[in-house]
Amino acid sequence: MRQLFIFIVLSFSLIFSAKLIADSPFKLEAKAKGSIQKFQNKTALEESQAAIGNQLSNFRLTDAFGRGLKLHDLLGKPLVLSLIYTSCYQTCPVTTRHLSSVIEKARKTLGHDKFSVAVLGFDSRADNPQALKNFARKQGIEKANWHLLSADAKTIKALTKELGFLFFSSPSGFDHMVQATVIDAKGIIYRQVYGEVFNTPLLIEPLKELILGRPQPNQTLLADLINKVRFFCTNYDPASDSYHFDYSLFIGMIIGAIIIALIIMFLLREFRRSNKTAV
Repeated sequence: MRQLFIFIVLSFSLIFSAKLIADSPFKLEAKAKGSIQKFQNKTALEESQAAIGNQLSNFRLTDAFGRGLKLHDLLGKPLVLSLIYTSCYQTCPVTTRHLSSVIEKARKTLGHDKFSVAVLGFDSRADNPQALKNFARKQGIEKANWHLLSADAKTIKALTKELGFLFFSSPSGFDHMVQATVIDAKGIIYRQVYGEVFNTPLLIEPLKELILGRPQPNQTLLADLINKVRFFCTNYDPASDSYHFDYSLFIGMIIGAIIIALIIMFLLREFRRSNKTAV
């Protein structure tokens, strides 16, 4: 009887303890954190997408040599801008190394001097020129002809707002959307590219549209025509994860143009002949 009583007491104690754990503030806090994180991710994506079409202001920045420059100094051609913080030990390094790989493919496809690339450290307290130099060296981009940029807290706040880039302090550093922004030659946000590792066309296609699909300043008619041909004939090959100029499309376009020209000539000749017959 005594053993039965002890067993019943222990059973009720276990049940009561389990209920306390289930309703404990620690679990509620974990749920709340998950909800907040989900909300932050959703909000960050909405803010980022809403920024497309924004005209960026001419912010004052500092390069890796401590020299002052303005954001518009980097314009005149498309700009790829990646936001990182240099004390990040996982996400930002992975993102930068992958971006570097895609940038090299873009340069081989579109030309090495057709667009610019910049990395901006958004942690104004730690991301100084020397920190950015060290980060670039560790990620293998110190000789990649990238602009390494930093700015004061006020500038970072205003610039990231225009870029639609949200970041939050966390125990490990910062929580933020992994984002690279494609900006056109006039400083207007054209596309946002997301993810530590993303598919190559997600970055190269918008650059291709801006460089080859639009008329460039002081461009001759012939140069514009050549760019249009390159635009339509430069295609992505998933097997090699690279872009190639498809000569068959170019030849097909030439043959099509010749056929159209011959048809027009034939119709004009027949029209003139019918007019002479009528007279």
